[in-house]
Amino acid sequence: MYLEVKGRVIKDGYVEGEALKTREPISFFGGVDPETGFVIEKGHEIEGETISGKILVFPYGKGSTVGSYILYRLKKNNRAPIGIINQYCEPIVAVGAIISNIPTVDKIDIALIETGDYIEIKRETVIIRKPER
Repeated sequence: MYLEVKGRVIKDGYVEGEALKTREPISFFGGVDPETGFVIEKGHEIEGETISGKILVFPYGKGSTVGSYILYRLKKNNRAPIGIINQYCEPIVAVGAIISNIPTVDKIDIALIETGDYIEIKRETVIIRKPER
């Protein structure tokens, strides 16, 4: 199955890869280890998963403004997501994506995406390919 949806560009770019999705907001400061890229927030839906090299799909960010710099640190450590898709990209995630050069799109219905889907981000366009099950 193939879906194509339009959103709002936060950070322009092109990227393709596997989706890692959570229905819960993410706090990069205290929620993601900047050295490893693993989600460390206790009880989080994707606790123990790595965001490294994935297209990270989540509703919105939460927590401290330091989260922007954690995204930047993840990028410098080669542990960042390669792309971000949000329902609403609030300023913490937006600034982190921009300074880290991570293609980011929001105003996307994340219910259309599941972990393991193959995603392409092309500016404001998100292409979703569902694996054969």
